[in-house]
Amino acid sequence: MNNDRVYKMHFSKIYPLLVNKALKKGRTQSEVDEVIRWLTGYDQVALETIRESDMDYAAFFQNAPAQNPNRNLIKGVVCGVRVEEIEEPLMQEIRYLDKLIDELAKGKAMEKILRS
Repeated sequence: MNNDRVYKMHFSKIYPLLVNKALKKGRTQSEVDEVIRWLTGYDQVALETIRESDMDYAAFFQNAPAQNPNRNLIKGVVCGVRVEEIEEPLMQEIRYLDKLIDELAKGKAMEKILRS
C-alpha cells in the first residue's frame, strides 16, 4: 500500500480532527495533547509550534524527540488492522496515535491509555 498521501498531510490539518474526535466524546484538547506528548516526547511549546507550522505527518513522527518505549504495549485494531502487526514503522507510529485517540474517545482512563 502506498502511504505517501498520508505522510504528506500537514499535522496542522490532522490535529483538529484528533481533537474533535475526543471533544465529541466529552474529552478535552489538553488530554489529546497529553497523549501526543506521551507518545512522541514533544513538549507543549513544541507541539503548539508544530500545530501552527506546515510540518507534514511523516516529519512530525520522524522528528519526535523521544518516542515512548512503552508504545509497543499499544495493541488493538484501527481501520481493520492490528497496530502491532503493521510492518511499515512510520505507519505503525501513526496508527499508535490513532489507537490512543480512539481509546481516549471511548472513555478509557488516562492511566490505561498511557500504559502506566
